[in-house]
Amino acid sequence: MTTAHATTSAVSSETMSDLVAKLDALANKVRQGSLIAIYHARSGHPGGSLSSAELFATLYGAEMNVSPATMSDPHRDRFVLSKGHGAPALYAVGAECGFLSNDQLKTLRKFGSPLQGHPHVHDLPWVETSTGSLGQGFSAAIGMALGLRYQNSPARVYTMLGDGELQEGQVWEAAMSGAHHKLDNLCAVVDYNKMQSDDLNENICGLEPLADKFRAFGWHTLEIDGHNTAEFLAALKEAGDTKAKPTMIIAHTVKGQGISYMAGKPLWHGSVTLSRDETAQALGELGMTETEIQEAL
Repeated sequence: MTTAHATTSAVSSETMSDLVAKLDALANKVRQGSLIAIYHARSGHPGGSLSSAELFATLYGAEMNVSPATMSDPHRDRFVLSKGHGAPALYAVGAECGFLSNDQLKTLRKFGSPLQGHPHVHDLPWVETSTGSLGQGFSAAIGMALGLRYQNSPARVYTMLGDGELQEGQVWEAAMSGAHHKLDNLCAVVDYNKMQSDDLNENICGLEPLADKFRAFGWHTLEIDGHNTAEFLAALKEAGDTKAKPTMIIAHTVKGQGISYMAGKPLWHGSVTLSRDETAQALGELGMTETEIQEAL
């Protein structure tokens, strides 16, 4: 959707308020598309798709040098969705940015569809690697960043992790490796909604003090409101300006953000079937008209 790291370039061509308004509108579309896809699939993970909408919108709508036209460019930016179960949001932002059609969202998890429950690199040429086994995407992103460095490429690598995912030991091995190699072309984002599949993180395996842990592992670490696109833009710019360290952005979010009956409830993490009435209510809360809802469902 962009041709340069827009934390610098986009603001020069439009005011910050205009850019933020555009990204917020895109985040709303990501939420709508995620719910439509999950409804038609009769299965999926709405909670973490909704919590990460602004993160996807800002990365694809402003920050990354990646578009359908750049996928053959070896110097394109890379994105790895380490929390692969957040695929509905990835597919929804992909539909808004021209990587697939909105009609394809309705084929999520259906036989023969390229939109699997977790991203699959062989089905989707704009997905950099398959993910789903938690922790592995983060390691893959570190490998990509190291490879691009060896090639003297200006490309950057971005990866998004879930907070429950941080309980995987592989994440911390990868964190050590990224800092050891001083991968300043790598920016990781944690969708820190404080909930995982079964319960609150703190009841399963506490993560705090999370920021201090990543700092101790040698990462430049920032904390933001993950639903504030202006804060995320500023953090991404700081990440781009940081030298000799990878950056970890801890984005504080709300599971199920934007939907009254989902927000802050672990029940809506995943493996759920949305009824027509539930989906219609949710899409209405996201600003869709009755006619648009009927067409979507």
